[in-house]
Amino acid sequence: MDKKVLAWLGVFFAVLAWSAIGPADRVTWWLEVIPALAGFVILVMTRQRFPLTELVYILILVHAVILMVGGHYTYAEVPVGDWLRDLTGGDRNNYDKLGHLAQGFIPVMIAREILIRNKVVQGRGWLAFLVVCIVLAISAMYELVEWWAALLSAEAADSFLGTQGYIWDTQSDMMWALSGAILALLALSKLHDRQIRALAAR
Repeated sequence: MDKKVLAWLGVFFAVLAWSAIGPADRVTWWLEVIPALAGFVILVMTRQRFPLTELVYILILVHAVILMVGGHYTYAEVPVGDWLRDLTGGDRNNYDKLGHLAQGFIPVMIAREILIRNKVVQGRGWLAFLVVCIVLAISAMYELVEWWAALLSAEAADSFLGTQGYIWDTQSDMMWALSGAILALLALSKLHDRQIRALAAR
């Protein structure tokens, strides 16, 4: 097995194992970590017939780590978020905003790769528009899942939602996802294009 694949697997399972040991809330841990586990299963199933670029695999791993760290502590109690709050004089732990930034930054590159390689759309303007729309749809769906989880389990609602009393939390989360998507497109599109061409050549 390729050394890069082994390194990817090593990081994923090491963080997963750490995350599973004594989480702050077991129900919340499952809710946060299930997307990472589902993503891993999908990657294994598609690895042979539709391998992704190295860039996208790395981004997916970063997103999984963010989810697993948030699941271990709950998003409102991740220590680095507390440290940043104290450093900046804020009044809330903003680790959840990092999660929602990633919710835009990473899925937009996955969607971009799938649409380019399957020749779904030709024009680059339409490509950017559609992948941003996909990200916003994912973000909105996640907010609905959070709402449903809160309705089903009042006990886990606060730790899973992580609103921390902020009334515009849902809208803010979607704005962070939109910002992450735009930032990724501006910063990574050229590198992504090169890796897609190299993958096609192989």
